[in-house]
Amino acid sequence: MTLTTKIRPTSVFLVSGGAKGITAKCAIKLAQHHPCKFILIGRSELLDKEPDWAKDCFDEPILKKRIMEYLLSLGEKPMPMNVQKLYNKIISNREIKQTLEAIQQVGGDAEYLSVDVTNGDDLKQRLASVVERTGPITGIIHGAGNLADKLIEKKTEQDFEKVYTAKVKGLENLLSCVKPNQLEYLVLFSSVTGFYGNIGQTDYAIANEILNKSAHLVKQRYPECHVVAINWGGWESGMVTPELKKEFARRGIDILPVEVGTQMLVNELHPINQGTAQVVIGSPLIPPPAPLNPELQTYRIRRKLSLEANPFLLDHVIGGKPVLPATCAVSWIVNSCEELYPGYRLFNYTDFKVLKGIYFTETLANEYILDLQETAKTDSQEIIFQAKIWSKTPEGKINYHFSIDHVHLVRELPNRPTYESLNLAEDNIITITGRDFYQKTTPSFFPLFHGISFQELTGVLNISSEKITTECIWQGITEQQQGQFPIRWLNPYLIDLSTHPLWIWMQHFHQEICLPASIQKYEQYAETPSHTPFYVSCEVKGKTATSVVADFIVHDAQGQIYSRLLGGKGVIIPTQSLKSNS
Repeated sequence: MTLTTKIRPTSVFLVSGGAKGITAKCAIKLAQHHPCKFILIGRSELLDKEPDWAKDCFDEPILKKRIMEYLLSLGEKPMPMNVQKLYNKIISNREIKQTLEAIQQVGGDAEYLSVDVTNGDDLKQRLASVVERTGPITGIIHGAGNLADKLIEKKTEQDFEKVYTAKVKGLENLLSCVKPNQLEYLVLFSSVTGFYGNIGQTDYAIANEILNKSAHLVKQRYPECHVVAINWGGWESGMVTPELKKEFARRGIDILPVEVGTQMLVNELHPINQGTAQVVIGSPLIPPPAPLNPELQTYRIRRKLSLEANPFLLDHVIGGKPVLPATCAVSWIVNSCEELYPGYRLFNYTDFKVLKGIYFTETLANEYILDLQETAKTDSQEIIFQAKIWSKTPEGKINYHFSIDHVHLVRELPNRPTYESLNLAEDNIITITGRDFYQKTTPSFFPLFHGISFQELTGVLNISSEKITTECIWQGITEQQQGQFPIRWLNPYLIDLSTHPLWIWMQHFHQEICLPASIQKYEQYAETPSHTPFYVSCEVKGKTATSVVADFIVHDAQGQIYSRLLGGKGVIIPTQSLKSNS
């Protein structure tokens, strides 16, 4: 069955806040795709004609000078506030006319009505005569809104009313002007602030979240109506000032280009999206961190572990026993540190040790304890922790499982460095590829024991006595599979995959295998993508009868580094100890 839009040339959209700013840009884009009728409403006055002193003057300093001269001619003192007020009136008038002309140029029909959407009686009365000309309203786009950003303790009742009524009372008034059974589209311009929250915008968040819930409610009552609350992020224009854009960039918040955002509105009104009542288009508004308490803190975090809660463990079985990967122990430590200090991220950790692995057998402890000790912190820059994971036996004996001497969180990560020894040339010495690394046993190769959660190493590009270079693609696993060790900034499953090249190097040159024992240093500059090829250059730094040490550099095809694991030590074990898995 072909899906067809309900928007026809006779359709009539009532658009609040639609003559200026982002809402106006959206109305123009909608008219380009669906030339129909638009009633644009706003509080600004539309002048029949500009004053003579403003005609053909588009330079701000010159126009303001003319305004000053005009006020002086009236015998008034040209106070800056009065000059700005007249200037805004002229610019507003021009923008409204430009919007009306732009809609007409693409084949639509538009008229402007100067009315306050929060005044229900006036809105109904003024709309009545317009609807006689346009025909019944079949769609509403509610884009009107106000801001009064302040910390909650500084907000006044007037601030709240200004922000709340434009969104919520405005929606009530718009809906009261249209018979529900004739409404085919209801588009509410909400905000990521309502979805995620934001400092200084409690009133704005409340108002927008009410719009979100209203969309779901209207959709339930009138399922034939195409209802959507769009939780917009920051736009390149509109309420996002140059200063705010700079702050967003510092905090890693994406800004939505006007051309992209307006097209996304049109896409949301496609019939295929008719069942979606709420959508988020934009980055979370990550708040800046609160000032650090200079006192160094300690934390104790308790966790019960189980095989059932962590399905990925069935893909990490050694000698017939599910074993917690060392990378998952690290992710528990790092995630806990980052959750204590939102806005800070791991840059590196040093001196990680595997002391006694965690086996999901009868030896599994009743609970595992993570102890964190802050050792240094500098406000708005860095925080450093020491960490240990331990448990007690039923007899009360303490077992230490993992430790990190130095977990380093920062506010801003350094730029990604380039791997200077990049070599992606293919030598074809090792012909095994893809899943065969994990499944195929040959006289000279014992396969990796890892299951699907930790695969796959797709191929060896080149190998020498000092180095192996591989291509990998991690396909991702579900949140349910991740269990108690979710992917955040660190991806423990992909990091484990990044160490597999050493296994291949060990077997190729020494017919031996190893398991992780310690890491001298780990650094992360960016998230390694899933479902996309990445490369691991493994440099072997030393080999003895019982151990091997290597550096692992994870990078893209151009050598831009995602992360590097330096001084990774593996303990050599007999191949026989893993054969119960094969």
